[in-house]
Amino acid sequence: MRSIVAMGHSDHFKGILLTFIAVLILSPDALLVRLIQADVWTLLFWRCLLTGLMMSLFLAFRYRRQFFQSFYAIGRTGLISALMIIVGSLLFIGSLKQTTAANTLVILAAAPIFSSLLSWLILRERIPLRTKLSIFTCFGGILLIFSGSLQDGLLLGDLMALGATAMWGSNLVIIRSGKTVNMIPANVLGNLSVAPIAYFFGAQPLSVTSVDATFLLLLGIVVLPISFAMITLSPRYLQAPEVSLILLIETVLGPVWVWLVLGEVAHSRTLVAGLLILGTLLIHTFLSLRQLQSEPNLCR
Repeated sequence: MRSIVAMGHSDHFKGILLTFIAVLILSPDALLVRLIQADVWTLLFWRCLLTGLMMSLFLAFRYRRQFFQSFYAIGRTGLISALMIIVGSLLFIGSLKQTTAANTLVILAAAPIFSSLLSWLILRERIPLRTKLSIFTCFGGILLIFSGSLQDGLLLGDLMALGATAMWGSNLVIIRSGKTVNMIPANVLGNLSVAPIAYFFGAQPLSVTSVDATFLLLLGIVVLPISFAMITLSPRYLQAPEVSLILLIETVLGPVWVWLVLGEVAHSRTLVAGLLILGTLLIHTFLSLRQLQSEPNLCR
């Protein structure tokens, strides 16, 4: 019995460690995007191409002869997921170029709320009262950011961030609807599909400077594929609400990296909105986790 309990604790610690390291690796994402001087389309081309290729190598190693079959298995659900990734990637990069990193990351923190709302609309899942209150509060925080952006000329970037949040929230619901299938190939398709779109709209892949190339390689070969792979493994050892709780650390660390390197200070409205949204999501996640932990006890 003790060995089983010890194994459970070991798996739990492994899940926390995986998720925490993944967030630390992912946290400089916004900073690297801001440091890269290439135009948006060239940045998108290399960011998504390198990420897609690295994740393809991971799939090839994982599935070997079943590599192409893993793509066929995602079906129509996977193609819709890939479409969400394409649109979300375009909006995310556009947002980071049009508004502050803090605004983008704070708005993106509301993705779990979007996914809950869309679960109700698409999958007809019942939304608990705490989630309804969280949706209302988070939208209040987003509106607070928008009110300041109207004066500062950042509204377009904020709207792009909101659109990216909606896309990624939708993608969570789509993946949930096809949870019996590994959707990593959909992520690969989504990222690889952005490259020709970016090239069509004017990307100049060979025009990047040596400095930009270094940042792009760091982003597309290390930061994104490794963090995404680790985040995908984490739910094997942790309950989903606990994973979501740890992932919120990126919303705090991302603007800190930008402030330390670029000196970009978040507006007071963004700080207030960030505290409001993060506080709401933390409380919501803790309550969800507590409910999940109590459910097995009710069945005994």
